[in-house]
Amino acid sequence: MHCVSFALFWVLGAAWADEAVEVRIGAAHFPPYTQHPERGADSGLLQQLAQSLNQCQQRFRFILVPTSIPRRFADLQQGRTDLAIFENPAWGWQQIAHQRVDMALEDAEVFVARQLPGRGQAYFDTLADKRLALFSGYHYAFAGFNAERRYLLQHFNANLSYSHESNLAMVERGRVDVALVSRSYLSDYLARHPRSTARLLVSERVDQVYRHYALLRPAAPISAAQFAELLERLRAEGELTRIFAPYQIAVLPRP
Repeated sequence: MHCVSFALFWVLGAAWADEAVEVRIGAAHFPPYTQHPERGADSGLLQQLAQSLNQCQQRFRFILVPTSIPRRFADLQQGRTDLAIFENPAWGWQQIAHQRVDMALEDAEVFVARQLPGRGQAYFDTLADKRLALFSGYHYAFAGFNAERRYLLQHFNANLSYSHESNLAMVERGRVDVALVSRSYLSDYLARHPRSTARLLVSERVDQVYRHYALLRPAAPISAAQFAELLERLRAEGELTRIFAPYQIAVLPRP
């Protein structure tokens, strides 16, 4: 009897899983949130969040769909993805048809320079005379949130790359003066490169503090209210804190 009951439970469970509604999350390289999803082995925070969302319920199955920073909004509009996660209103999506969910997660962008004798926080007061290492496609407050490559190269002495790690390495080697990185990435970088702590000067000045939102296309298979409810469940269970707090990403009370 127990075998029959177990078999029936297994069949019903499998059927339930088969009926789960697929929700596609756009995954653009944005460390530590998303790390090279196009390689199929993403180990970033978005992957951890998707796993937690799948484990806390059976109605929806969240999967990651590789995209890019410049293409992510077009993919959302064209229905290739259903959600764009870790977005901020200053990053250019206000005119896109969407539902949004305040994730109540907060990160910040800081300036990082080489630590030298006599150099202090005043070094970050002006950027006009600095060689900057920037992440291509990112929106920076000091640049008026204009992420266009041509604009940044014309108006600043900027070096654009697709690697925060390379940018910080250029700072340490003296090839650039200042790199801008998220507080979350810097936390992860220094944990992996503890010797760099004494080599780098981190600004008290913040380029931007950004609160993360999730964008859902209007015809997404999950509603904003449903997604917000799942996030709140993870928040109450301590899952959001487990995932994000180690990276100095603030997990705020429900809005």
